[in-house]
Amino acid sequence: MSSSLNISLTNELRNFVNMRACDDDVYATPSEYIRDLIRQDMEDRRIVSHVMHGLDDVKNGCFSEQSILDIGMAT
Repeated sequence: MSSSLNISLTNELRNFVNMRACDDDVYATPSEYIRDLIRQDMEDRRIVSHVMHGLDDVKNGCFSEQSILDIGMAT
């Protein structure tokens, strides 16, 4: 289900969004561009979370005998 969110932008930000929205036909609308930015941010946060959990494992002495390639192939 979709919902709406109204935001206020400065002229500079709005001009940038408009420019990106028509940039090489990647985004059809400003909304599409904004949604993609949000998805990218969500993915970035997911990656950071995984890295932080990995650092906690290292701090706690949790190691694996597998290489990163072995682990990547298993998923």
